[in-house]
Amino acid sequence: MERSLPELNTVIRTFANEMDAHLAQAVLDANGIDSSLIRDDAGGMMPWLQWLHPIRLVVRETDSVEAVELLDSPPGPTLVP
Repeated sequence: MERSLPELNTVIRTFANEMDAHLAQAVLDANGIDSSLIRDDAGGMMPWLQWLHPIRLVVRETDSVEAVELLDSPPGPTLVP
């Protein structure tokens, strides 16, 4: 019997543009949290639909608290003087 992983089903953020959505997803990926983006923009052919139907960032329910904390935390120090 195969063990199935919990579904990515908890929306933690919505975004009006793809760049911000991918940036947030990259932060989660870099910290080991699986995530997915749900878009309703005709497969990217109608990006203006993102204003009506924002891009949703979803994670597993068990990861949702940690994911929100990561996205809400201020950026760390940089190497630029």
